[in-house]
Amino acid sequence: MDSLVTNNVRQRPVRTIVSVVGIALGVCLIMLFTGLSTGLSNELQRRSSNVRGEIIFTRTGSMQFISATANLSTLYVDKLKAIDGVADALPIILHIYQDNKGFGFEQIEGVDWEGYSKMNGTTLVAGRPPQAFDEIVIDEKKARTYAIGNTMKLFGSRTYRITGVYSPESGPRIKMSLAAMQDALEAKGNCTYILVKCRNANEAEAVFKRIDAQLPGNKLQFTRDVFVSPEKSIPFLRVFLRTLVGLSAIVSAVVVMLAMYTTITERTREIGILKALGASRGYIIAEIEREAILISVIGLIAGFVISFVAGVVIHRVYGLVFEYTWQWGLTAAIIGMLGGVVGALYPAVRASNLDPVNALAYE
Repeated sequence: MDSLVTNNVRQRPVRTIVSVVGIALGVCLIMLFTGLSTGLSNELQRRSSNVRGEIIFTRTGSMQFISATANLSTLYVDKLKAIDGVADALPIILHIYQDNKGFGFEQIEGVDWEGYSKMNGTTLVAGRPPQAFDEIVIDEKKARTYAIGNTMKLFGSRTYRITGVYSPESGPRIKMSLAAMQDALEAKGNCTYILVKCRNANEAEAVFKRIDAQLPGNKLQFTRDVFVSPEKSIPFLRVFLRTLVGLSAIVSAVVVMLAMYTTITERTREIGILKALGASRGYIIAEIEREAILISVIGLIAGFVISFVAGVVIHRVYGLVFEYTWQWGLTAAIIGMLGGVVGALYPAVRASNLDPVNALAYE
Protein backbone atom coordinates (compact mmCIF):
# COMPACT_ATOMS: atom_id res chain seq x y z
CA MET A 1 0.00 0.00 0.00
CA ASP A 2 2.76 2.44 0.98
CA SER A 3 4.82 1.42 -2.03
CA LEU A 4 1.90 2.34 -4.29
CA VAL A 5 1.87 5.85 -2.82
CA THR A 6 5.63 6.37 -3.07
CA ASN A 7 5.73 4.93 -6.60
CA ASN A 8 3.03 7.35 -7.74
CA VAL A 9 5.06 10.24 -6.29
CA ARG A 10 8.28 9.11 -8.00
CA GLN A 11 6.71 8.33 -11.37
CA ARG A 12 5.20 11.80 -11.75
CA PRO A 13 8.05 14.12 -10.68
CA VAL A 14 6.72 17.30 -12.37
CA ARG A 15 3.34 17.04 -10.69
CA THR A 16 4.99 16.20 -7.39
CA ILE A 17 7.36 19.18 -7.61
CA VAL A 18 4.50 21.56 -8.43
CA SER A 19 2.53 20.31 -5.41
CA VAL A 20 5.57 20.54 -3.12
CA VAL A 21 6.26 24.10 -4.29
CA GLY A 22 2.66 25.06 -3.54
CA ILE A 23 2.91 23.77 0.03
CA ALA A 24 6.40 25.23 0.53
CA LEU A 25 5.28 28.64 -0.76
CA GLY A 26 2.51 28.79 1.80
CA VAL A 27 4.88 27.83 4.61
CA CYS A 28 7.48 30.39 3.48
CA LEU A 29 4.93 33.21 3.37
CA ILE A 30 3.79 32.48 6.91
CA MET A 31 7.26 31.97 8.40
CA LEU A 32 9.01 34.91 6.74
CA PHE A 33 6.34 37.52 7.43
CA THR A 34 5.62 36.43 10.98
CA GLY A 35 9.34 35.93 11.66
CA LEU A 36 10.08 39.45 10.46
CA SER A 37 7.23 40.93 12.49
CA THR A 38 8.34 39.09 15.65
CA GLY A 39 12.00 39.95 15.09
CA LEU A 40 11.37 43.66 14.58
CA SER A 41 8.98 43.77 17.53
CA ASN A 42 11.39 42.09 19.95
CA GLU A 43 14.33 44.12 18.71
CA LEU A 44 12.43 47.38 19.18
CA GLN A 45 11.38 46.33 22.67
CA ARG A 46 14.97 45.49 23.63
CA ARG A 47 16.32 48.77 22.35
CA SER A 48 13.54 50.89 23.84
CA SER A 49 13.87 49.21 27.25
CA ASN A 50 17.29 50.88 27.58
CA VAL A 51 15.86 54.38 27.13
CA ARG A 52 15.56 55.52 30.74
CA GLY A 53 13.73 58.83 30.34
CA GLU A 54 10.06 58.57 31.29
CA ILE A 55 8.55 61.39 29.21
CA ILE A 56 8.97 62.59 25.64
CA PHE A 57 8.31 66.29 25.02
CA THR A 58 7.81 67.19 21.35
CA ARG A 59 5.59 68.87 18.76
CA THR A 60 2.60 67.33 17.06
CA GLY A 61 3.75 65.60 13.87
CA SER A 62 7.45 65.65 14.77
CA MET A 63 7.72 61.89 15.19
CA GLN A 64 5.97 59.55 12.75
CA PHE A 65 6.59 55.90 11.99
CA ILE A 66 8.80 56.56 8.95
CA SER A 67 9.57 60.27 9.31
CA ALA A 68 10.77 62.81 11.85
CA THR A 69 11.43 66.54 11.79
CA ALA A 70 13.53 68.89 13.92
CA ASN A 71 10.99 71.63 14.67
CA LEU A 72 11.23 71.92 18.46
CA SER A 73 13.36 74.68 19.97
CA THR A 74 16.07 73.54 22.38
CA LEU A 75 15.17 76.56 24.56
CA TYR A 76 12.56 74.29 26.12
CA VAL A 77 15.35 72.31 27.80
CA ASP A 78 15.95 74.91 30.52
CA LYS A 79 12.21 75.46 30.97
CA LEU A 80 11.69 71.74 31.50
CA LYS A 81 14.55 71.48 33.99
CA ALA A 82 12.93 74.24 36.06
CA ILE A 83 9.74 72.21 36.54
CA ASP A 84 9.38 70.45 39.87
CA GLY A 85 10.16 66.74 39.65
CA VAL A 86 12.31 66.92 36.50
CA ALA A 87 15.84 65.59 37.04
CA ASP A 88 17.15 66.17 33.53
CA ALA A 89 16.03 67.07 30.01
CA LEU A 90 17.96 65.93 26.94
CA PRO A 91 17.38 67.35 23.42
CA ILE A 92 17.55 64.74 20.66
CA ILE A 93 17.22 64.88 16.88
CA LEU A 94 15.84 61.78 15.22
CA HIS A 95 16.42 61.38 11.49
CA ILE A 96 14.87 58.59 9.43
CA TYR A 97 16.20 57.83 5.97
CA GLN A 98 16.07 55.09 3.35
CA ASP A 99 19.12 52.87 3.63
CA ASN A 100 21.76 52.78 0.93
CA LYS A 101 20.56 49.39 -0.27
CA GLY A 102 17.10 50.76 -0.95
CA PHE A 103 15.45 48.20 1.32
CA GLY A 104 13.67 49.67 4.33
CA PHE A 105 14.57 52.61 6.59
CA GLU A 106 17.27 53.38 9.14
CA GLN A 107 17.42 55.85 12.00
CA ILE A 108 20.14 58.17 13.30
CA GLU A 109 20.10 60.17 16.51
CA GLY A 110 21.87 63.40 17.25
CA VAL A 111 22.62 63.62 20.99
CA ASP A 112 24.88 65.22 23.53
CA TRP A 113 26.83 62.04 24.26
CA GLU A 114 27.79 62.86 27.84
CA GLY A 115 24.20 63.68 28.81
CA TYR A 116 22.79 60.73 26.89
CA SER A 117 25.24 58.31 28.47
CA LYS A 118 24.49 59.60 31.96
CA MET A 119 20.71 59.44 31.55
CA ASN A 120 20.48 56.02 29.88
CA GLY A 121 23.48 54.20 31.32
CA THR A 122 25.04 53.82 27.86
CA THR A 123 28.81 53.39 27.79
CA LEU A 124 31.48 53.09 25.12
CA VAL A 125 33.00 49.62 24.95
CA ALA A 126 35.57 50.74 22.36
CA GLY A 127 36.81 54.00 20.88
CA ARG A 128 35.64 57.47 21.88
CA PRO A 129 32.50 59.64 21.58
CA PRO A 130 31.77 61.58 18.38
CA GLN A 131 33.31 65.04 18.44
CA ALA A 132 33.78 66.40 14.92
CA PHE A 133 30.82 66.95 12.58
CA ASP A 134 31.81 63.92 10.48
CA GLU A 135 32.03 61.39 13.34
CA ILE A 136 29.54 58.80 14.60
CA VAL A 137 29.29 55.94 17.08
CA ILE A 138 27.44 52.66 16.58
CA ASP A 139 26.10 49.90 18.83
CA GLU A 140 27.59 46.43 19.17
CA LYS A 141 25.22 44.84 16.68
CA LYS A 142 26.09 47.39 14.01
CA ALA A 143 29.74 46.77 14.86
CA ARG A 144 29.37 43.22 13.51
CA THR A 145 29.35 44.80 10.05
CA TYR A 146 31.44 47.92 10.63
CA ALA A 147 34.58 48.60 12.64
CA ILE A 148 36.07 51.68 14.26
CA GLY A 149 37.76 53.73 11.56
CA ASN A 150 35.36 52.59 8.82
CA THR A 151 33.22 55.15 7.04
CA MET A 152 29.51 55.25 6.27
CA LYS A 153 27.48 57.25 3.76
CA LEU A 154 24.65 59.14 5.48
CA PHE A 155 22.28 61.88 4.37
CA GLY A 156 22.79 60.81 0.77
CA SER A 157 26.47 61.32 0.02
CA ARG A 158 28.04 62.61 3.23
CA THR A 159 30.85 60.45 4.61
CA TYR A 160 31.05 59.82 8.36
CA ARG A 161 33.79 58.03 10.27
CA ILE A 162 33.06 55.58 13.08
CA THR A 163 34.91 56.55 16.28
CA GLY A 164 33.33 54.29 18.89
CA VAL A 165 31.07 51.37 19.78
CA TYR A 166 28.52 51.66 22.59
CA SER A 167 26.49 49.27 24.72
CA PRO A 168 23.76 48.40 25.54
CA GLU A 169 21.76 49.02 22.38
CA SER A 170 19.48 51.98 22.91
CA GLY A 171 17.26 53.59 20.30
CA PRO A 172 18.80 54.00 16.81
CA ARG A 173 22.02 52.09 16.21
CA ILE A 174 23.87 55.15 14.85
CA LYS A 175 24.47 58.30 16.88
CA MET A 176 26.31 61.55 16.25
CA SER A 177 26.64 64.77 18.20
CA LEU A 178 23.59 67.02 18.40
CA ALA A 179 25.55 69.87 16.81
CA ALA A 180 26.57 67.66 13.88
CA MET A 181 22.97 66.62 13.28
CA GLN A 182 21.76 70.22 13.48
CA ASP A 183 24.39 71.18 10.92
CA ALA A 184 23.50 68.30 8.57
CA LEU A 185 19.77 69.11 8.68
CA GLU A 186 20.25 72.90 8.84
CA ALA A 187 18.28 72.95 12.07
CA LYS A 188 20.45 75.03 14.39
CA GLY A 189 18.84 75.48 17.79
CA ASN A 190 16.20 72.82 17.12
CA CYS A 191 15.59 69.19 17.99
CA THR A 192 12.96 66.53 17.33
CA TYR A 193 12.08 65.82 20.94
CA ILE A 194 13.33 66.29 24.49
CA LEU A 195 13.73 63.22 26.67
CA VAL A 196 12.68 64.03 30.23
CA LYS A 197 14.04 62.12 33.23
CA CYS A 198 12.05 62.36 36.44
CA ARG A 199 13.63 62.48 39.88
CA ASN A 200 11.26 59.74 40.93
CA ALA A 201 10.00 57.39 38.21
CA ASN A 202 6.89 56.65 40.28
CA GLU A 203 5.88 60.30 40.03
CA ALA A 204 6.07 60.40 36.21
CA GLU A 205 2.32 60.97 35.82
CA ALA A 206 2.37 63.92 38.23
CA VAL A 207 5.37 65.44 36.42
CA PHE A 208 3.59 64.83 33.11
CA LYS A 209 0.63 66.93 34.31
CA ARG A 210 2.90 69.74 35.58
CA ILE A 211 4.72 69.96 32.24
CA ASP A 212 1.42 70.00 30.36
CA ALA A 213 0.11 72.79 32.57
CA GLN A 214 3.23 74.97 32.47
CA LEU A 215 4.15 74.42 28.81
CA PRO A 216 0.81 74.05 27.00
CA GLY A 217 0.47 73.59 23.23
CA ASN A 218 3.12 70.89 22.98
CA LYS A 219 2.85 67.12 22.70
CA LEU A 220 3.65 64.94 25.69
CA GLN A 221 3.93 61.16 25.68
CA PHE A 222 5.18 58.55 28.06
CA THR A 223 8.21 56.76 26.66
CA ARG A 224 6.56 53.41 27.29
CA ASP A 225 3.73 54.45 24.92
CA VAL A 226 6.01 55.70 22.12
CA PHE A 227 8.36 52.75 21.79
CA VAL A 228 5.84 50.01 21.19
CA SER A 229 5.91 46.91 19.01
CA PRO A 230 5.18 47.17 15.27
CA GLU A 231 1.95 45.21 15.82
CA LYS A 232 0.68 48.13 17.92
CA SER A 233 2.27 51.00 16.01
CA ILE A 234 1.29 49.79 12.52
CA PRO A 235 -2.49 49.77 12.10
CA PHE A 236 -4.07 46.44 11.10
CA LEU A 237 -0.77 44.51 11.08
CA ARG A 238 -2.43 41.66 12.96
CA VAL A 239 -5.24 41.61 10.40
CA PHE A 240 -2.65 41.54 7.62
CA LEU A 241 -0.85 38.57 9.18
CA ARG A 242 -4.09 36.65 9.61
CA THR A 243 -5.08 37.42 6.03
CA LEU A 244 -1.66 36.19 4.92
CA VAL A 245 -2.18 32.92 6.76
CA GLY A 246 -5.56 32.47 5.10
CA LEU A 247 -4.15 33.20 1.64
CA SER A 248 -1.32 30.73 2.28
CA ALA A 249 -3.86 28.02 3.08
CA ILE A 250 -5.82 28.80 -0.09
CA VAL A 251 -2.67 28.79 -2.26
CA SER A 252 -1.58 25.43 -0.85
CA ALA A 253 -5.02 23.86 -1.25
CA VAL A 254 -5.58 25.12 -4.81
CA VAL A 255 -2.14 24.04 -6.06
CA VAL A 256 -2.53 20.56 -4.57
CA MET A 257 -6.10 20.23 -5.86
CA LEU A 258 -5.09 21.13 -9.41
CA ALA A 259 -2.11 18.80 -9.33
CA MET A 260 -4.10 15.91 -7.88
CA TYR A 261 -7.00 16.51 -10.26
CA THR A 262 -4.58 16.29 -13.17
CA THR A 263 -3.01 13.09 -11.90
CA ILE A 264 -6.44 11.49 -11.37
CA THR A 265 -7.19 12.12 -15.04
CA GLU A 266 -3.84 10.56 -15.98
CA ARG A 267 -4.55 7.50 -13.81
CA THR A 268 -8.14 6.86 -14.86
CA ARG A 269 -7.32 3.37 -16.22
CA GLU A 270 -5.29 2.50 -13.11
CA ILE A 271 -8.21 3.44 -10.89
CA GLY A 272 -10.52 1.40 -13.10
CA ILE A 273 -8.27 -1.63 -12.63
CA LEU A 274 -8.25 -1.14 -8.86
CA LYS A 275 -12.04 -0.95 -8.78
CA ALA A 276 -12.33 -4.04 -11.03
CA LEU A 277 -10.10 -5.91 -8.57
CA GLY A 278 -12.50 -5.01 -5.76
CA ALA A 279 -10.98 -1.84 -4.33
CA SER A 280 -13.57 0.07 -2.29
CA ARG A 281 -14.29 3.79 -2.49
CA GLY A 282 -12.71 4.25 0.93
CA TYR A 283 -9.53 2.49 -0.16
CA ILE A 284 -9.12 4.71 -3.25
CA ILE A 285 -9.80 7.90 -1.29
CA ALA A 286 -7.34 6.79 1.40
CA GLU A 287 -4.61 6.05 -1.17
CA ILE A 288 -4.95 9.48 -2.78
CA GLU A 289 -5.05 11.22 0.60
CA ARG A 290 -1.93 9.34 1.73
CA GLU A 291 -0.19 10.55 -1.39
CA ALA A 292 -1.29 14.12 -0.63
CA ILE A 293 -0.04 13.81 2.96
CA LEU A 294 3.36 12.57 1.73
CA ILE A 295 3.60 15.51 -0.68
CA SER A 296 2.55 17.90 2.11
CA VAL A 297 5.24 16.59 4.46
CA ILE A 298 7.90 17.06 1.76
CA GLY A 299 6.53 20.57 1.10
CA LEU A 300 6.61 21.42 4.81
CA ILE A 301 10.23 20.35 5.17
CA ALA A 302 11.20 22.28 2.04
CA GLY A 303 9.25 25.34 3.21
CA PHE A 304 10.89 25.41 6.65
CA VAL A 305 14.39 24.93 5.20
CA ILE A 306 13.88 27.68 2.61
CA SER A 307 12.44 30.01 5.27
CA PHE A 308 15.41 29.63 7.60
CA VAL A 309 17.95 29.99 4.78
CA ALA A 310 16.13 33.03 3.36
CA GLY A 311 15.98 34.61 6.82
CA VAL A 312 19.74 34.22 7.30
CA VAL A 313 20.53 35.58 3.81
CA ILE A 314 18.20 38.58 4.15
CA HIS A 315 19.61 39.36 7.60
CA ARG A 316 23.19 39.34 6.32
CA VAL A 317 22.40 41.40 3.23
CA TYR A 318 19.84 43.87 4.59
CA GLY A 319 20.18 43.60 8.36
CA LEU A 320 16.53 42.68 8.94
CA VAL A 321 15.93 40.49 11.98
CA PHE A 322 13.90 37.27 11.75
CA GLU A 323 12.79 35.47 14.90
CA TYR A 324 10.76 32.33 14.32
CA THR A 325 8.41 31.04 17.00
CA TRP A 326 7.16 27.50 17.50
CA GLN A 327 3.57 28.81 17.59
CA TRP A 328 3.77 30.18 14.06
CA GLY A 329 5.79 27.16 12.97
CA LEU A 330 3.00 24.90 14.22
CA THR A 331 0.45 27.11 12.47
CA ALA A 332 2.38 26.88 9.20
CA ALA A 333 2.60 23.08 9.55
CA ILE A 334 -1.14 22.75 10.20
CA ILE A 335 -1.96 25.07 7.28
CA GLY A 336 0.35 23.11 4.96
CA MET A 337 -1.09 19.74 5.95
CA LEU A 338 -4.69 20.94 5.74
CA GLY A 339 -3.97 22.52 2.36
CA GLY A 340 -2.71 19.21 1.02
CA VAL A 341 -5.46 17.05 2.56
CA VAL A 342 -8.34 19.38 1.65
CA GLY A 343 -6.92 20.05 -1.80
CA ALA A 344 -6.80 16.33 -2.58
CA LEU A 345 -10.26 15.57 -1.19
CA TYR A 346 -12.32 16.51 -4.25
CA PRO A 347 -10.07 14.65 -6.75
CA ALA A 348 -10.09 11.64 -4.38
CA VAL A 349 -13.88 11.56 -4.14
CA ARG A 350 -14.17 12.00 -7.91
CA ALA A 351 -11.78 9.10 -8.50
CA SER A 352 -13.69 6.84 -6.10
CA ASN A 353 -16.91 7.47 -8.05
CA LEU A 354 -15.50 6.45 -11.45
CA ASP A 355 -17.34 3.66 -13.19
CA PRO A 356 -14.90 0.71 -13.60
CA VAL A 357 -16.09 -0.13 -17.15
CA ASN A 358 -15.76 3.44 -18.39
CA ALA A 359 -12.45 3.83 -16.58
CA LEU A 360 -10.98 0.73 -18.25
CA ALA A 361 -12.13 2.00 -21.67
CA TYR A 362 -10.55 5.43 -21.09
CA GLU A 363 -7.76 6.36 -23.53
